[in-house]
Amino acid sequence: MNRVFRDKPGGLVVDYLGLADQLKHALSVYTESGGLGNPAVDTAQAIAILQEKHEIACDILHGLAWEAVVGDAKKTYALLPAAQEHVLEQPDGKKRFVQVVTELSRAFALCAASDAATAIRDDVAFFQAIKAALVKTVSRRGKSPDQLDAAVRQLVSGAITTDGKIIDVFTAAGLPKLDISILSEQFLAEVRGLKHKNVAAELLAKLLNEEIKVRATRNLVQSRQFSELLQRTLNAYHNRAIATQEVIEELIKLAKQLSAADQRGVDLGLTNEEIAFYDALANNESAVQAMGDQKLRVIAAELVTQVRKSVTIDWTLREGSQAKIRVMVKRILNRFGYPPDLQDEAVKTVLAQANLLCAEWAV
Repeated sequence: MNRVFRDKPGGLVVDYLGLADQLKHALSVYTESGGLGNPAVDTAQAIAILQEKHEIACDILHGLAWEAVVGDAKKTYALLPAAQEHVLEQPDGKKRFVQVVTELSRAFALCAASDAATAIRDDVAFFQAIKAALVKTVSRRGKSPDQLDAAVRQLVSGAITTDGKIIDVFTAAGLPKLDISILSEQFLAEVRGLKHKNVAAELLAKLLNEEIKVRATRNLVQSRQFSELLQRTLNAYHNRAIATQEVIEELIKLAKQLSAADQRGVDLGLTNEEIAFYDALANNESAVQAMGDQKLRVIAAELVTQVRKSVTIDWTLREGSQAKIRVMVKRILNRFGYPPDLQDEAVKTVLAQANLLCAEWAV
C-alpha cells in the first residue's frame, strides 16, 4: 500500500509484516480467475483474529495493573520493566507473548481503520512496546537491526514511540543510558541491583551476546569459547535448572571473564590481531604446556607479519593462495618447535582466523 497517512508528508509503504507474499498470491488467483471473486481482505475475519489475539495477550498480562496507564507514554514506559518481568516469570512467557503480539499486529494492520481496531489501538501499542523490549537486540552503535514492527507503529496513532524512536533496552529495563563499558564493575553493579531479576538477566544476556558477536569478527577461538559458555548458562536458565539470581551471577562472571580476556592481551604485550593468533595456537592446552607463553607470543607476532604479507583481496577464493599460506604457517610452527602432533589442528585454526581478518587486511 502506498498512500498518505494522516500527518505523514509522503506515502506509506507497508509489507504488513510478512503478509505481502500472501496478498500477492491472492491477487494473482483473482486475476487468473478473470476477476471473479473478492480480492479485498475479509475485514470481519481480521477483526475476529484481532479480538482473539488481544484477549490472549490480556490473559498473559493478567495480574499486572496496566490498563490504567495505557495511552500515557511516560507511565507506560515506566511500567515496561514490570511488564517484562511479569511475562518472563511465566512458563514460555516470552515466546508466547512475542508470538501473540506478532499475530495481533498482523491482524491490526489489515483492519486498522475499523472501530474495533481503534478501540484497542493503545493496548496494541503497549503490547508492541513490551515485545520490543523483550526481543530487541543491541549494538555498539545503540541501534536495532530490527525496526520492531515499524510499519504497524505508523498505523497505530498515539503509540508509545510517537516520535518514531526505537525502544531503548536500557530504559526498558529500568536503567539509565550509561556511557560506560558494559563490562565495567559499575555497570555490572547496576544490573545486579535491578528490581526485576528476569529483566536483568535478559538484558545482560543480550548485551553479552552482542559483545561476543563483535569478538567473532576478530578472534575466532575467543568468540567460540564465550559463545559456548553463554549458551550453556542460558540453557540452564531457560530450562529452570538454575534460579534467576544465579543466572545473573553466572552472566556477571562471564562478563568479567570477557574483560579479563581483553586485559590478557595487554598483559602479554600483544595487539588484537596477535592475541587472536596466540589464542589459535594456545587453543590446545598441551601446546601451551610444551611451548610456554613467551614462544607462543613470538610465533603469533611472526604469523601476523607473514600472513599479512601473503593476503590478497581474493585469497580466500583461490586454492593456490590457501595452500601457499598453509605451507608457510607449517614452516613457522616447525621453525619454532611447535609440537608436530598438534600442528594440523593449529594450522586449521590459524587459517580460519586469517579468514576472519583477511577482508580488513586486503582493503
